[in-house]
Order: sequence, then C-alpha cells, then structure tokens
Amino acid sequence: MTNRAGAEVDGARGVFAVDSTAPGAAPRGHDAFRLGWETQIGDDVFQLPAFSPDTTGDFRVKGKVAKVHGAAIADLHAASSTRTADAPGGDQDLVAMYVVQRGAWTLGGPPGRGDQTVSAGQFLVRHVGRLSAFETTAYLTAKFFVLPPGELKPLLGNRVITGPADSAEIRLLTAFTDMIHTTVADLGPAGVEAAHGALIELAKAVAKGRFDDVEPRLAPALTQAAKDLADRRLADPELSPAMLARELNVSVRTLHRAFAAVGEQVTAYIRHRRLQEARLALTAPSGRLSISELAAHWQFADSSHFTRTFKKHYGQTPTEYARSTRAASLSPNRHPPGHGPAESA
Repeated sequence: MTNRAGAEVDGARGVFAVDSTAPGAAPRGHDAFRLGWETQIGDDVFQLPAFSPDTTGDFRVKGKVAKVHGAAIADLHAASSTRTADAPGGDQDLVAMYVVQRGAWTLGGPPGRGDQTVSAGQFLVRHVGRLSAFETTAYLTAKFFVLPPGELKPLLGNRVITGPADSAEIRLLTAFTDMIHTTVADLGPAGVEAAHGALIELAKAVAKGRFDDVEPRLAPALTQAAKDLADRRLADPELSPAMLARELNVSVRTLHRAFAAVGEQVTAYIRHRRLQEARLALTAPSGRLSISELAAHWQFADSSHFTRTFKKHYGQTPTEYARSTRAASLSPNRHPPGHGPAESA
C-alpha cells in the first residue's frame, strides 16, 4: 500500500496515491484513502461520506487523486464493492462527474427522483447540493471529478447529463486529466492556474456537448486525445487528420492548430509512430515480416517509400537495421542501433 503526498502550493495543489489491492492491505485501505483525501485534497473540495462498516473492512481500492485549486480528479480501480452509510446529508455546492469504464456506480438522487446508475461505457455529470449516498460494484474502473460550480452550475441547472464515455468531449477531458496526474506535482502556481482553467473549459464542453475551438487552453488536451486515438489506429488505412478530427468532433483546421500550438504536426506524428512500430517489428524474435509486408501493414505507399523514410529517420535502411540488430544481440556489451540509453525516437 502506498500513500504519496505532493508538495502544496498555497493549498492549491495536492496529490496522493493508494493501493489496498495487495494481499493483507485491505484492512488499512479505507483509512489510507480517507487520510490521503483529507490531508491532500481537503473537505473544502469534497467531504467524503462515511462508508458502510461492511465495506470498510474489505476496502480494496487502487487509485490516484489530484487536487487543482477547487477541483479534484480521481482515477479509481476497486476490486471490492463499496457503499456509503445511510444518506449522509450535509450541504455541498459542487459539480460531480463520473466516467465509468467497468462496473457500475449508483448514485442517490434528489428526494423523489430515485437513484441513478452510471454503467460501464457511460458518463454522468450533475450539480450536487447535498451529500448523497452511493455504492459501487466490485471490479469498478472509473474516473471521478469534483469541480467548482461557478461556471458549470449555470450550464447544468437541474439537469443530469449522461452519455457515452467515448464521446469526443469526454475523450478530451480524460486525456487532459491523465496529463494532470503526471505533471501536477511539478507545476508552479502559474501552471496550476492554467491546468485549472483548461479543466473547467473541458468540463463546460461536456455540459454543452461541443468543443470551443477558439479556446487556446484546450490545445494540449486535444493534441493528447488525438495522439491516443491515432496510437490505437496506426494500422488503419483510414487514419488521417480528417479522420481524427471527425472522431473528436472538431474541424481539421482546429486539430492542426492544436498540434501547432504544442510545436508538432499531425501527419508527422502519425508517420513517426508508424516508423517506431515498424522498427520494433524488425527486431521481433520470431515471425518477422518482410520489408514489403511491413510497408503495407503500416500504410506506406510501397517498400521503396518505406525504406527511404526509414533511412532518413534512423540512418539505416530497414534491412541494415535488422542485420545490425541481430549482430548486436550476439554481443552483450553493445546496444542495438536505436535501443541505447540515449535513444529518444
């Protein structure tokens, strides 16, 4: 079990991780999670309700939580089911968002409106005025966001917005929150402020069902979401800036502008990643494809074009690279070309 605290910046930032899924860790899992939340996130963001005693003894949860000003983002993987005690009560004024990849999260609704269940592959966002009961199934994988109500509450009103977790707006939001988790501990005050602003803008896009394509703070999130999608579709002959823009519900111009804002190009990223995958295939211990097969699989026009592009990038033809890699593998004191400690491609 781990519990890691990040440095504070005037109370604007906190981060902790907890893992009580290891054998023997569960009895302390609930206490570690609550301690991490209360010391690093704080009740001013979201007050954790009391959990039912029959779930605290088997609280097997792995997750990471980050605070960015008045917002908190949590990645949770729960091996055990969880359930709050009877309706917690207590006033709150926040916007909560749930994005469920596996399992289900059932939320207590306002009086007379019944419970709401967020199933796998769905998201839900709503304004919360009072603490309410909830329960989660075992083997839950989900993202949970607590957001300040200022700019979001007027957009939501009394509505509960639900939809597919793979919508363009949710893709952008989750890509950005992944970036926050990896960088927030190192951000200065200006970076925390910028991250908070972009997070709110992306949440507004979810509430409105559209992306504000003139909002420059969203360029990193859009770029990362496009990269994530491209990485999953590298062998797809339809992969292109137009396809990525269509899947992310933005214009091609907006996509190109977002990449330019971070100093990259869409087509260059796709080509670079395809070359990386082809290079890895050349060093596969078995089932090695021919040069023409590699060219076709990674969507190069022909083997000649693939060979020229590969040599320009790595300084060797694919055949030379494969030969030198095999030779290097026979010498324990040598690194194969492109695989040394300084390799950055």
